[in-house]
Formats: sequence, structure tokens, C-alpha cells
Amino acid sequence: MTRPDRVTATEAARAFLAEIRAEHPDILFHQSGGCCDGSSPMCYPAGDFRIGGSDVKLGEIDGVPVYISGPQFEAWKHTQLILDVVPGRGGMFSLDNGRERRFLARARLFTPEEQACLA
Repeated sequence: MTRPDRVTATEAARAFLAEIRAEHPDILFHQSGGCCDGSSPMCYPAGDFRIGGSDVKLGEIDGVPVYISGPQFEAWKHTQLILDVVPGRGGMFSLDNGRERRFLARARLFTPEEQACLA
């Protein structure tokens, strides 16, 4: 079995990401797990967000890096993060704000076989 991706995205999320990248080519995602806006994946210009020493890079979506806070990774390490898009307003500082759609994190549990590949 091949190693599963820790992060993936729906086609809708990939299309929305391409739309944002037309205006902001160099971006990143961060999932902090905090309250309010922090519980949504936030999309930032790469130079506007500092990756912390405990942040974990889950992978990339179409060349865009996706990070998660260390404590949140510990809680979610048994799941695959799936970026999706839903109607609504994005986080105040996220690049999806004001577009009447926002990114949303979904998750699915890794199978025991997938977990073994990640160990």
C-alpha cells in the first residue's frame, strides 16, 4: 500500500483555490484548531503568515502548502484533512473572505492499513 496523503481537496476547493491564486499566486493554508475563525482553514499570502516551530506541514494542494498547528495535528493525526468549499464568509484575515464562499475542513479516519503506512 502507498502512503496516503494527509491532506487532499475537493474539485470545488481546487477551483476556488485557483480563483484566489489568480489574484494572490503565492499563498498557504493554516489550520489552527482555535475557536471562531481559527477552526476553519485560513488562506494567507505566503509572506503574511509566520509558520511556527510546532506547526506541521500536512502536504500541498496544487502546489499550495497546508500546515496545521502541532497540538491540532496531535488530535487529528489519525485523519485525512479534506479541504472543501461551502457558501458563507471566510475568516476575517483569510483570502476567501468577501467572496461569499469559504474553505471548510472535513476529515476522514485513516484505515488501519493507512495508519501503518504513516507510522
